[in-house]
Amino acid sequence: MNDRPQTPLLDQVIWPSDLRALKPEQLRQLADELRQEVIAAVGVTGGHLGSGLGVVELTTAIHYVFDTPNDKLIWDVGHQCYPHKILTGRRDRIRTLRQGGGLSGFTKRAESEYDPFGAAHASTSISAALGFCAARDQAGRDNRVILNDNDMSIAPPVGGLSGYLARLVSSREFLGLRDLAKKLARKLPRPLHNAARKTDEFARGMAMGGTLFEELGFYYVGPIDGHNLDQLIPVLENVRDAAEGPCLVHVVTQKGKGYGPAEAADDKYHGVQKFDVITGTQAKAPPGPPSYTNVFAQALIAEAQRDPAVCAITAAMPSGTGLDKFATAFPDRCFDVGIAEQHAVTFAAGLAAQGMRPFCAIYSTFLQRAYDQVVHDVAIQNLPVRFAIDRAGLVGADGSTHAGSFDVTYLATLPNMVVMAAADEAELVHMTHTAACHDSGPIALRYPRGNGTGVAMPAIPERLDIGKGRIVRDGRQVAILSLGTRLEEALKAAEALEARGLSTTVADLRFAKPLDEAMIRRLLTTHEVAVTIEEGAIGGLGAHVLTLASDLGLIDNGLKLRTLRLPDLFQDQDKPEKQYADARLDADAIIDTVLTALRHNSVGTEARA
Repeated sequence: MNDRPQTPLLDQVIWPSDLRALKPEQLRQLADELRQEVIAAVGVTGGHLGSGLGVVELTTAIHYVFDTPNDKLIWDVGHQCYPHKILTGRRDRIRTLRQGGGLSGFTKRAESEYDPFGAAHASTSISAALGFCAARDQAGRDNRVILNDNDMSIAPPVGGLSGYLARLVSSREFLGLRDLAKKLARKLPRPLHNAARKTDEFARGMAMGGTLFEELGFYYVGPIDGHNLDQLIPVLENVRDAAEGPCLVHVVTQKGKGYGPAEAADDKYHGVQKFDVITGTQAKAPPGPPSYTNVFAQALIAEAQRDPAVCAITAAMPSGTGLDKFATAFPDRCFDVGIAEQHAVTFAAGLAAQGMRPFCAIYSTFLQRAYDQVVHDVAIQNLPVRFAIDRAGLVGADGSTHAGSFDVTYLATLPNMVVMAAADEAELVHMTHTAACHDSGPIALRYPRGNGTGVAMPAIPERLDIGKGRIVRDGRQVAILSLGTRLEEALKAAEALEARGLSTTVADLRFAKPLDEAMIRRLLTTHEVAVTIEEGAIGGLGAHVLTLASDLGLIDNGLKLRTLRLPDLFQDQDKPEKQYADARLDADAIIDTVLTALRHNSVGTEARA
């Protein structure tokens, strides 16, 4: 039921210049058709739906009023940009959204001149727009810079600013004035009474935003209905033609607007799988093992039940990290600090300094934002903050902006840090328990997006020995040293190598730091070829093993040591299995690496003979 909708007016609009050729009275129909096209397209591809539906009219109005791409339109986060992509020459590819070789799910400079700045993480738009303005002024140009900074996040706002504004409009002084106005309004005829009520709503908006932002130097306009084009168009035209700036237009929109199932859903269909457009029913993955996120959440809840000092911190991602379940079980021990990863880490450090056992659950790609705090506030002080790093490795449709490519590299280089990587969901349970018990310094456990492998789950978690790996298969000629969930591919490769007569050992190192030096020394001195494999960038496990081998002279006697890791590039979105195959991190790549090394070894032996 995902047929293309009838969109006769939208069919005439390929570029914003075509949109600007329409009459104002045609824009309502265009917006309606645009909304239906977004719904139909995301029904085919999946992706971020509710946020884009909330800005259909706003997107239409901005491109109608402003001279994009000469005027620069910068989005915050970028998950609202699907209507923008349709109106900027990319409608013919919109059903390739988030697919391999298709359109990115976010704004992307390499994709279109209408995307002047790539945005996938939140809170970048203001700084970027200021840079655009300063560069414009330096060059003497007169184009405008428009940014959309929004609060259409996954979780409700939890920051101090929203609390301050709420206190402002609920103050005795403001409420006193409102009460007096209401008493007077009741004595007015009904049309005037209704007008007074709307004036009250406007006044509250002015008090919430106008006073604050005008004190900060902005000319404030609003709030205005973000779905009313008759309001949006003249306001944006006035702003465009204003001689002075900057100007803040407060536009109130509804997430999921215009699509019943999204409006009725708690998350307004923030992120969806493919779905039936008529019913809103999302395609369900076939039943299988639990997701790593859910396994971590349940394991952490179990730790908190055993230990009242266990607590959890998220940076506006309670459902994405599984901490919504923890918050339900332990509301007083779960802290959502909003989109403030730096604060989350230092806040966790403060908790740890006072004897709590904090788990700071942050996606790998988001933890990058708090690296200074990890170094300065946690590692240097050797505080036992537990970092639960979700979405480690490649992440499929979200692409390079959300991939967890660098965490092993940027954490394992730090003194005092312990870095673990779970090979499967049972190992994740053990590592969560190990982290909870580890009070002598910071510790991190990384695990990927998606479901586990289906292994049996432990009834009682095991406390792992820090820096100790495990042998999962014994052999004599080839050693595969795996970190994380590439273990399954390593075992497949071992089976294939055995079939070729090559006896193969497979080790799950478990720890990128500290390394299991005794195990690695034994494997490198008793095997002809050794291969490390990890779901991370150069500088991670492979680099540490190479350094150890060099320091101990383990490669002086002809050992063939190879490292497999992510390529030195940002990989675009695709199916995860395709991404890992392209990165040469699958069983075929391991086999090819081993056979190539052995061929080189035989050639070298023949040459010496």
